[in-house]
Amino acid sequence: RDLVRSRGLGDVYKRQIAVGGFLAAASLSAQTTNSGYFVDGYTYRYSLNPAYGNDKGFVAMPGLGNLNVAVRGNLHLSSVLYNVDGRTSLFTNPNISASEVMDKLHEKNTLGANIKVGILSAGFKAFGGYNTISINARADVGAIIPKSLFSLAKEGVTNKTYDIKNVTARAMGWGEIALNHSHDIKALPGLRVGATLKVLLGMANLDAYFNEADLTLGENSWTARTNADIYANFGKFEFDHDTNNKGEQYVSGANFDGDGSISPNGFGLALDLGATYRWRDFDFSLAVLDLGWISFKDTKYASTNGTRTIDTDAFTFSADDSAPNSFDSEWDRFTDNLDELYQLTDNGNIGGRSRALSATINVGASYELPVYRKLHFGFLSSTRLAGRYTWTEARLSANVAPVKCFSADANVALGTYGASFGWMLSFHHTGFNLFLGMDHTLGKVSKEFVPLSSNASFNMGINFPF
Repeated sequence: RDLVRSRGLGDVYKRQIAVGGFLAAASLSAQTTNSGYFVDGYTYRYSLNPAYGNDKGFVAMPGLGNLNVAVRGNLHLSSVLYNVDGRTSLFTNPNISASEVMDKLHEKNTLGANIKVGILSAGFKAFGGYNTISINARADVGAIIPKSLFSLAKEGVTNKTYDIKNVTARAMGWGEIALNHSHDIKALPGLRVGATLKVLLGMANLDAYFNEADLTLGENSWTARTNADIYANFGKFEFDHDTNNKGEQYVSGANFDGDGSISPNGFGLALDLGATYRWRDFDFSLAVLDLGWISFKDTKYASTNGTRTIDTDAFTFSADDSAPNSFDSEWDRFTDNLDELYQLTDNGNIGGRSRALSATINVGASYELPVYRKLHFGFLSSTRLAGRYTWTEARLSANVAPVKCFSADANVALGTYGASFGWMLSFHHTGFNLFLGMDHTLGKVSKEFVPLSSNASFNMGINFPF
């Protein structure tokens, strides 16, 4: 029985860990840096609040106007990778205690962020205000891995019940053409408003929901239940199939017909709205970004079609290899049942499916020192509304512009994914603009302030003001 438990449990958690590894790898991403929200000379402030404009027009270097790479999450590398006798080992290493591993994990381990890469952008003054035209490639990626999954992998049968529910992953990619306009309201001095209209082309979408994966190990029987759904929109994407011992067809993989290229598979609209108000030495601002959706077509759907349950009685083994209940026969029967838990049914093309974008709310306030107008301090609250992946942070910054062609920012933040240290430098002169920044800094500086943070980001851009 102990041998069967060990080998059977191995089949289960290896499949689960493979899923978890895939989800974690899917979380690399990029986003527009919040560190630039109050920085004079940061060309892309309008992407954080559409009411912001620039002093000059600009043209972006194609592909490098706003290049940003970032990672967000509360699952740290130090929670899954350990140093054992001078070698890097996975947390499943038997020389690492289960209590040490479990103490470092959260009940809900979240990874993910959004991607935004500027392909072409330009800004100019006209129509009584400031205007921008942008073409961007974007994505929204996320994953949630519950603590119970790591417990199953690390602790084995020391726990009799494993409730591994709400393992989810998502990835949505799209292109956008964004038209922005902002201007001052003359009837109310100090008030400026702006809006951005975005036309969206959906390229790909994946939603995976492992709603339930429950395993109860008893003295006389095992009970296992699973419930899962996968929705995929990838143009020519199709599920691969295989046949089990009962002659039933199930999903065994996926493929792309033809050359594997991804073409537009949906259409949508979105809107950014923003306002700023100047009162004495204070600036107040509010923005709501990405209010919209994409309607995808040709949704491929695979599912367990409800909850699948296997309830096994105690196994009785015979030492006679030719007996019906020989060890090999009983073992094959049991592992076949386990396999059925993870065999999704291909339900074919279920047609269109709409997906909302993850909206962001930015609320800011800054104060300019009367004795030194080149220095001001800012507070920014950002909340990303993304269902299970919702996060929020509060960021305090000091911003200085000692000369017309240079500005800088240093800031600290605290939020859903811990604390972080950020900064930005912007060199801006007629004809050339270069900015560099990070919302989450790695290295010695980060370790002083944020010893447990797994967040990281890097933002740079080259533009040509005129």
